[in-house]
Amino acid sequence: MPSRFIRELIPRRETRTSLGGVVAALKSLTWVQWAQFWSGSVWLAWACDAIDYVAVSLTVSRLSTQFGKSTSAITTALTLTLLLRSVGAVIFGMISDRYGRKWPLVVNLLICCVIELGTGFVDTFSQFLVLRALFGIAMGGIWGLSSSSALENLPVELRGLASGILQEGYIVGYIFAAVVNLTLVAQYGWRSLFWTGAGITFFAAVVRALVPESPFFLQVKEQEKEKGTDTSQSFLRKTKEMLKHHWLLCIYGVLLMHAHNMYEHALDNDLFPTYLQITKGFSAHDATVATIISNCVRSYSGGAMGGWGSQYIGRRLTIIKRDLFFLAVFIPLWVLPSSFSALSAGGFCVQVGVQGAWGVIPIQLAEMSPPAFRATFPGVVYQLGNMVAAASAQIEATGGDNLKTTIMENGVLTVVPDYATATIFIGSVAIFVIVIALIVPE
Repeated sequence: MPSRFIRELIPRRETRTSLGGVVAALKSLTWVQWAQFWSGSVWLAWACDAIDYVAVSLTVSRLSTQFGKSTSAITTALTLTLLLRSVGAVIFGMISDRYGRKWPLVVNLLICCVIELGTGFVDTFSQFLVLRALFGIAMGGIWGLSSSSALENLPVELRGLASGILQEGYIVGYIFAAVVNLTLVAQYGWRSLFWTGAGITFFAAVVRALVPESPFFLQVKEQEKEKGTDTSQSFLRKTKEMLKHHWLLCIYGVLLMHAHNMYEHALDNDLFPTYLQITKGFSAHDATVATIISNCVRSYSGGAMGGWGSQYIGRRLTIIKRDLFFLAVFIPLWVLPSSFSALSAGGFCVQVGVQGAWGVIPIQLAEMSPPAFRATFPGVVYQLGNMVAAASAQIEATGGDNLKTTIMENGVLTVVPDYATATIFIGSVAIFVIVIALIVPE
């Protein structure tokens, strides 16, 4: 008899969603549902979250010059941000599950805005690190609050597609930051990127404040009132019971997110521009353009299609298929090429695989989550996985600094750090993702 996780790898036919069901569900959406999804997730909250985080990744070289530090030292800021995100996920997730989706997210965005603004005024590396650590706490709350607001009020038929679009909001923020880096930063310096991000985040907070509270959350709280439940004591009791009965599920989730975050941050978002400039000899301008190309269309072809496809073949099988595709194209399209066109196309193909797997994550974690913890559980599990993977960029940077290769620079053969070879360990991480996807329940 096959194991349970093998038998359930493909969902039963009666649980699959037809294309007609998706179209009908789209037509049934109200303006409030549309507004809650877009303001609570993709184009605003989650995208704004990404703008400030990747601002460091895109300006590593400029920050190194500004503070007189090595690439590895600058990536300490990325590590601190990732380490402290789980703290914010716990704080804001529990507040949201108790008091609502709307105002906790508004406050969370305003805190991010203030920290982004302050980052643009720092004078020392120590000040920079402190603000990046504080931003990690603030950033940690955004994903859990956004995913719960975006998904819990949608029809079941749309949740796979919405999950993929939601997750790719991060890429929208990445692309926006890359465009700002290509234009404003080139003219006014790295500080302009953080100031621009602060303005966009403030706008997101205002828009979210104008959108009504989650109807699903209000309905649950109304039911608790009718039952005469003491919400404060009930929530604390439910938290203890959840940890007691679902501790293994929490471990599964953390392992899944650890693996995903490890190869996402090490492979692309954190050091891809640095890899192109140093190891491949690209100019800062060309590295930014290649980053935009590799990220632009993947928002739809990767995450959205992965999330939509998971409605038909299941969440886990989608993750496995996309990771196998990633492994097939990783070395020939990512490590070996040296030309602008080949690396841009290779970066796009690699990200189709990576983001296809990522597109399933919001709905996978939401469906795994105990009902009373739909903001806390996904957010904390996601950010704990991030915390365990926090050193991925530094591992890659340190590996690149110790592994050398040669490139032609201004007609001279020059020895440079070999970040291409350093990223090969990500292939083993992708295999680990496949193993975890097989174990985690559907």
